[in-house]
Amino acid sequence: MRLTSTLVGTTLLVSTSSAVPYSEYILAPSSRTIIPPAINQINGTVRDAASLVNGTRGQAVFNGSSAVTFDFQKNIGGLVTIEVGSSSSPDAFIGVTFTESNLWISGEASDGTADAGLDSPIWFHVGNRPGNYTAPRENDRGAFRYLSLVSNTSATVEVKSVSVNFTAAPLQDLRDYKGYFHSDDELLNKVWYAGAYTNQLCTIDPTYGDSLPWLNIIDSDTNISLPQTNDWYNNHTITNGSSTITDGAKRDRLVWPGDLEVALPSIFVSTHDLYSVKTAIEALYQLQDPSTGELPYASNPFHSKKNSHSFTYHCHSLIGLVLYYQYSGDLELLAKYWDQFKFGLQWAISSIDSSGLANITATADWLRPGTSSHNIAANAILYHTINRAIEVAAILNDTAHAANWTTTAARIKTTANTLLWDESAGLYRDNETTTLHPQDGNVWAIKANLTTPSRATRISSSLRARWGPYGAPAPEAFNTTISPFIGSIELDAHVLAGNPVATLDLIRLQWGYMLTDPRMTQSTFIEGYSTDGATTYAPYSNTPRVSHAHGWSTGPTAALMFWTAGLRVVEAAGRRWRVEPLMGDLRSVEAGFVTRLGSFACEVVRGNGTAGAVEKFSFVAPEGTSGDVKLPAGMEGVLVEEGGECVKLEGGIASGVAGGKWTLEVE
Repeated sequence: MRLTSTLVGTTLLVSTSSAVPYSEYILAPSSRTIIPPAINQINGTVRDAASLVNGTRGQAVFNGSSAVTFDFQKNIGGLVTIEVGSSSSPDAFIGVTFTESNLWISGEASDGTADAGLDSPIWFHVGNRPGNYTAPRENDRGAFRYLSLVSNTSATVEVKSVSVNFTAAPLQDLRDYKGYFHSDDELLNKVWYAGAYTNQLCTIDPTYGDSLPWLNIIDSDTNISLPQTNDWYNNHTITNGSSTITDGAKRDRLVWPGDLEVALPSIFVSTHDLYSVKTAIEALYQLQDPSTGELPYASNPFHSKKNSHSFTYHCHSLIGLVLYYQYSGDLELLAKYWDQFKFGLQWAISSIDSSGLANITATADWLRPGTSSHNIAANAILYHTINRAIEVAAILNDTAHAANWTTTAARIKTTANTLLWDESAGLYRDNETTTLHPQDGNVWAIKANLTTPSRATRISSSLRARWGPYGAPAPEAFNTTISPFIGSIELDAHVLAGNPVATLDLIRLQWGYMLTDPRMTQSTFIEGYSTDGATTYAPYSNTPRVSHAHGWSTGPTAALMFWTAGLRVVEAAGRRWRVEPLMGDLRSVEAGFVTRLGSFACEVVRGNGTAGAVEKFSFVAPEGTSGDVKLPAGMEGVLVEEGGECVKLEGGIASGVAGGKWTLEVE
C-alpha cells in the first residue's frame, strides 16, 4: 500500500516568493535608527531617565556627576546621536561609552580595541548650545550591547533623546534574508539566526575599516601619523566597493582569510551577501607578493605594518576564491585570479621537503603557537587546497599541472598518516616531535579527507571525549582555549565521520553556552573564550579586547543547512546539488536558500525515536539544475514532481534528479 505525503507545503512554496519564512527569529533591526529599549543601571542623580527608552522623546536631566547605562538587549553597532536641551554651564560635557559585555560597563571607558587598556569615551561639548550631537564617522562603534551616557561635571544637562544609526551591512535590506532554517529544537533555530546576524554586524562600509592607531600606522589616504592611543579610528579603506565582510564588528574590522573559511558559507545560506565576500577576496589577491606568490595574512593596514606571514591563511585565501565561485557561479572572477591562484599554490607547495610534507616557516595562524615544522593542520589544509585546485583546473580546462598536483597530494596523505598518526590516542600529533594532539589538525584531517574512514571515526570519538562543560577545547592554544573558529570546522568533521548527532550536540553545548551566558551578548558569537567558561581568550592579555561578534564563530549557520537539512551546492551556484538530510536526533527540519539560479528548499519529518523513518519529505530546486537525493538506507518510495514525473528511490538514493518541486510518496 502506498502512503502519499502532501508535503510540498506552505514553507516550500513561500521560499520561492518574496516573503521571508521564520522572520521572527531574525535579530537584525527593522530600522537603521535604533532607540534603546531598556535601562540597565543609573548612577548618581538622573531624573526621568526612563523617558529616553522605547522610542519616546523625553526630558532626562543629569544632575552633576551621573550616568545612565542603556541595554539594547542584543549586540548592535553604529553611530550614536544625542539630542541635548538646556544645560546650566557652558562647560558642560556628556560622554558616551560602549561595551559588548556587561563585564565592562563603565562611565569612564569603553571595552578595548587595542592590545592593552580600554578605549576613551566620546565626549560631546554640550554646554554651548542645545541640539543634536553625533559621533564622528571614524568613531563608529561597530558592536555594543550597552551604551552609557555620562556627565562628569557639576552642571545640570537635559537630554531629550538617544539613538543609534545602525551602520553594519550597509547594502543589505537588513531583515530580507535569502535563507531560512527551522527545526523542532528551538535552541538550534536561535543559533542559526544568531550566526547570520553576527556576520551582518561584521559586514561594513570598507572605507571605515580599522586604522589600528595603537600600531602607530600612517594613514595612506591622509599621510597623517595616527596617535598611538587607546582611542579607536575606523577610517581606513580596506577594500574596494561599498561593502565588505570583516573578521569582527568591534575590531579588527579587517579582512582575514581564516575568518572567511567559516563566514563565507554561513553568509551564503542566510543573507546571500556575496558582494561583500567578493570585495574581501579581491582585496587579498591585490596584496599578493608579485615575486613569491605569497598571499597576505590580513588586509591593509595590518598587512603593511606587521608583515606577518601565514602558511595556513595563505591557503585559506586560495580556498576562499574556490568557495566564492562554488556559491556564486562567478566564473569571470575565478578566471581573473586563476593565474594568481596557481602562483600562490606553487608558493605553498614549495614548502614541501624531502619527507613529502610541508615544512612550515610562515607560522602566523589563528593566534595559536607551534604551527612550525610538519604541522598536521597546515598539511591537511594544503592537501585540501591542492584537491580544490584540481577541481578548478578541470572547470577552466587548464589541467597542465593536475597530474603533478595529484601526485603531490597523494604523498602528503601517505606521509602524514605514517609520521603523525598516534594509534594509541586515536588522533594525529601536531608534528612528529610532540605529544600534543591538536583540535585544528584533527578536524582538518577529516574535512580534507586526509585520513581514512576508520581513523575519522576514531578522531570523532576521541574529540568528543575531550569536551568539557563549555565546549570543545583547542589544547594547541595554550591548553586553556575554546575556539569557535576551529570548533566550526569540528562541526563538519563529526558529520563527515558519520556522527551527525555529535555535530548537533556540540552546537547545543558550545554555541548554546555562547548564546545564553549573561556575560556575552546573547545575540552574537564571541571569537574565543576559556575552557572554564570565562570570557578570557588566552591569546590576548587584554580581556576587554575580545570580540563578541566574530565571523569565524558562525559555523553552525552553514552546518545546519548543509548537513542537518542536507541542502548542498555541488557545482557552481547549484547547477548540481545534493539533498541528503542528516538529522541526528531531530524529528523535523525545514530550510532553504537562494543562488543566482533560483531557490532551493527542503522539508523533512521523521517518526518517533532517534532512528525514526522519514514520514514526509519534499524539496525544491531550480529548473535547469540536477542533483542527487539520499535518504536513510533502505528507504523506499517514489519522488513525484508537480508536473507528474516520477523517480524511484533505490536503497534511499535517486541520482540525476532534475530541478523542480518534488514530493516523496512513501511505499
